[in-house]
Amino acid sequence: MISVFRIMKHAFVYFSLFTVVALISCSNEPFRAGRISGFTQGSTYNIVYDSTEGPDISKVKKLVEMKLHEIDMSLSVYNDSSLISRLNRNETNKADEMFTEVFNRSKEISLMSDGAFDITVMPLVRAWGFGPDEHKNFDKSRLDSLLNLVGFGKVELTDGILVKSDSRITLDVNAIAQGFTVDVICRAFESEGITNYLVEIGGELKANGSKGGKPWKIGIDKPVDDNMIPGADLQAIISLSDKALATSGNYRKFYIENGVKYSHTIDPKTGYPAKNRLLSATIIASDCATADGIATACMVMGLEKAITFISKYRDIEGYLIYSGDDGSYKSWISDQLRKDISEEQ
Repeated sequence: MISVFRIMKHAFVYFSLFTVVALISCSNEPFRAGRISGFTQGSTYNIVYDSTEGPDISKVKKLVEMKLHEIDMSLSVYNDSSLISRLNRNETNKADEMFTEVFNRSKEISLMSDGAFDITVMPLVRAWGFGPDEHKNFDKSRLDSLLNLVGFGKVELTDGILVKSDSRITLDVNAIAQGFTVDVICRAFESEGITNYLVEIGGELKANGSKGGKPWKIGIDKPVDDNMIPGADLQAIISLSDKALATSGNYRKFYIENGVKYSHTIDPKTGYPAKNRLLSATIIASDCATADGIATACMVMGLEKAITFISKYRDIEGYLIYSGDDGSYKSWISDQLRKDISEEQ
């Protein structure tokens, strides 16, 4: 008997974490807020911006909806008509601009993380029951054959043409797609003259400029299995400006079978769900796609390797929550982030 915790099954839900942040008021100074919200990619999106900048809110909403549709048609494995779905079925080998950017950024993160992040992991995702059909058919005897279809070195993108070493290789960009979507919308805002905004999709976000002259305040949820209401039980509050933030974890997407908890984050090297003391990884970077991908990579790496990895890069900040030897919650904060974070008691 499988007890499955389910989140709404659309678009990019499975490899991004719904540690949806709380947007906390941070100033009493005047700020004429334009607010847009809705449902996309299996989650919600929330946008706050200075409505004195750019076009009126109806035009801004249409712009957002247009970008969301474009991304869905390019990158969603839950949309049978999307480009990535057709690439996976070998109906085409021609990439579009969005797929090309996500592929190249994914490759960079894969190289940085020594393969902990890998978008060729789709065969394993499906086998473990976290793909679009949510049908678990993992069999240890099939592991080697599945791993033969995984590895960034088995796919190339040259002059807009995707080449696979094996036609059965399939790609899943869910671990970076929500972050990339945030970046696309932020670029659209900048092109319209909107410079003070916060764009959040499924917990991945970018905060630009300020809200009333002060940094945006972002709440990070406590990583407990029953913490289902975003903002209800916060672990920390982070001040953010002109940076992106993404969180990955294993406490809101998993299933339990025969008393064993299987997380949605698959280790592309072992073929099994990642299992370690790390409960959640919050990454801050200049763009949200990078933050999103690295947060997932950290969950695969585990605590010690994630700390070493984050400490290696000056332009990456991290906040890691992990389980102590006594079962209590512990945290690690990168040096650069300490001045901008306060942990809740």
